[in-house]
Amino acid sequence: METLAIIIGLASAVSWGAGDFVGGCATRRTSAYYVVLVTQIMGIIIFPILAFVFSESLPPLNNLMWGAFAGFFGSAGLIALYVGLAKGKMSIVAPLAAVISVIIPVIYSALNEGIPSTFKIAGFVFAFIGIWLIVSINVGSGLKAKDLEYPLLAGILFGLFFISIDNFSATAIYWPLTVSRVIALIMLTGFIISTKTVIRTTSDVILIVILAGSFNTGGAILFALASQAGRLDVATILSSLSPAVTVLLACTLLKEQLAARQWLGVIAALIAISLISI
Repeated sequence: METLAIIIGLASAVSWGAGDFVGGCATRRTSAYYVVLVTQIMGIIIFPILAFVFSESLPPLNNLMWGAFAGFFGSAGLIALYVGLAKGKMSIVAPLAAVISVIIPVIYSALNEGIPSTFKIAGFVFAFIGIWLIVSINVGSGLKAKDLEYPLLAGILFGLFFISIDNFSATAIYWPLTVSRVIALIMLTGFIISTKTVIRTTSDVILIVILAGSFNTGGAILFALASQAGRLDVATILSSLSPAVTVLLACTLLKEQLAARQWLGVIAALIAISLISI
């Protein structure tokens, strides 16, 4: 089962990474909030359909509650991330939030599932290094404590999002994910209205946004399946390597030049995968 969890976890990273890449392309032509909202709506449509297709019964209330927690933590984390990116140093916000979001589930998994093998621990370390190198740029000087507030908050919330999914994935997947997307849509819509954010878009970008939403939805499903098949820390670490997929797609399809540290990050990610797979 552990091998299956590794394969599905990597598939989740590919799906989420592709979603971030396509979503990034879409935000060059429309609002980032529009992309996020469409993603939530697609989940609300797709997850119930999959529940009926796979004859998934409506789970107990506590599982649906974990789905609601996932929606709350995920959307709150996204809001904290966006506010942090707007107010702080992007070079700190993105990598710190990414690493913290992985550390929280790893600690939780160690407490509930036991300490992983030495090889897996080494793989986790390389994964942390890889994620940081891939998503960070030159940090520069003048770092202040307030620059850490939003990325720490976003990372903790995303970590709780992963834990919430793990707590319902053993019983059901699609109905709790449906609840999570409903809660997320309500919260994100409320945030956009309260901040008086204006969303402008054009009809020609909708197909790109739908594609981004499809990949994002697929990533959530695959992560839930990975956490169901194996350890939460393994599923989280591997799925969190999605930035490597995003930057490689940008390098391949958009001919973007990667910094030397990003290539080192990709190499660290590959080493991490090898160690975790042992």
